[in-house]
Amino acid sequence: MMNHKTHSFASLNAFSKLLLDYLAEKPELKAFYGNGPQISNFKEQISEKKGFPAATREVLQTVLTEQYAAIGAEMPAIDLRKENTFTVTTGHQLNIYTGPLYVIYKLVSTINLARALQKTYPAQRFVPVYWMATEDHDFEEINHFFAFGTKYEWNTSQKGAVGRFNLGDFPKIPLRNEFFDKAYAEGKTLSEAVRMYMHALFGAEGLVCLDADDARLKSIFAPIMEVDLKQQIHEPIVRATTEKLEALGYKTQVSARPVNLFELTENDRVRLETGDSVDITKASPNVILRPLYQEVILPNLAYIGGPAEVAYWLQLKGIFDLHQVPFPILLPRNFAIVKTQKQAEKAEKLGLSLADLFKNELALRRDFVAGRTTHQLDTASEAQALQPILTELAARAKAIDPTLEASVLAEQARWIKGLDRLAKKLKRAEERNQGDEVRQVLALKEALFPAGEWQERHTNFLEFASDHPEFIPDLLQIFDPLHFEFYEITL
Repeated sequence: MMNHKTHSFASLNAFSKLLLDYLAEKPELKAFYGNGPQISNFKEQISEKKGFPAATREVLQTVLTEQYAAIGAEMPAIDLRKENTFTVTTGHQLNIYTGPLYVIYKLVSTINLARALQKTYPAQRFVPVYWMATEDHDFEEINHFFAFGTKYEWNTSQKGAVGRFNLGDFPKIPLRNEFFDKAYAEGKTLSEAVRMYMHALFGAEGLVCLDADDARLKSIFAPIMEVDLKQQIHEPIVRATTEKLEALGYKTQVSARPVNLFELTENDRVRLETGDSVDITKASPNVILRPLYQEVILPNLAYIGGPAEVAYWLQLKGIFDLHQVPFPILLPRNFAIVKTQKQAEKAEKLGLSLADLFKNELALRRDFVAGRTTHQLDTASEAQALQPILTELAARAKAIDPTLEASVLAEQARWIKGLDRLAKKLKRAEERNQGDEVRQVLALKEALFPAGEWQERHTNFLEFASDHPEFIPDLLQIFDPLHFEFYEITL
């Protein structure tokens, strides 16, 4: 098992006030969600979702069974037709080779939430669901991944919903892995390939992959899409909620439009505007309506996402209330950074905490040098000592000749600036004195925050799983989706 420890989100100065306040269940945020992020609240959430339509369950089971049959597999042994069966869901784009680490973290968090709920509420059945963002059209966001210092990329002229892309021009990627090799060789579309490798990675853990780009599922959601297209009532509701959040000092993530739908054509995804008409089963909800679509077609209790996702879900509570759809419990996914033993030893030798490494390069360099020097590098005390002398001089000059006061004040400003310049020279000189250690610090920072990004938002999991085959099983043992802290993992 990998060694690990955890850190509070607040200690890292890297998480939004909105997320921290939501997890603290600050009263001012209560109006923007339903039940809070505690396992005890799932009792009420189950009660709210108990009336989920049997007909929708039947369609959902049929669609999923067919989708798994299309890849020559059986879906995990669950029956969503049973009224005591509920889902917990995460969603993400169809990144190639799973994309960055946090996609894996999302899925592990979701699986572990289902496990925790099963222990707490044994009379129900809980199913972890990966909502495949097959209808997304932003291919540039998903067409690459980073591993072992290399960017691997898929370039294609195909357009439209990415889940429908065929794999005829998928590149030969020189990373041998049987799950991915088989998926990209045998899958007819990107959606099928992703389902195949996700099933290989997580099917035994009960993860169900849903592609909601299906006319039967769209038909269930059609009445709400018709309302959006013809009445344009969602945009003012979301705007009002957004304004309330921003008035409380929170940063919001999304903006609604009068029409929050696209039309999916054979090779495109076209934004619909006021006055347009469309076969509603070919409509595709945008970021505003996608969460509502999810909750209409799934007997869902919780959504697990990143900080930005939690933020934009809070903007949507009003449209859930409008359509009398229960708002799911929102949980942030688990967050982590993975270090080798050598990197952990290097950080300890340099006296660097995880919070230090989260600082930007300039602050990290400055604070590291200041923390190790035996010299006084700033001139604040000198500037303070000079102040009464300068004040006295200004008063004396004014008494002699009022026109001299401005000259004294100008000299005063120059002296203070001169002290500041001297302080900067002292710091640069001391940084040169500590040059070897500073270079080690910056090298470690780059290794753990490649290209200035959080590791989990950049690096593919294969970089660790290739040498540590138990990487994902260990994450399943370590992560607790109801423990809201940052994991520091050492391999």
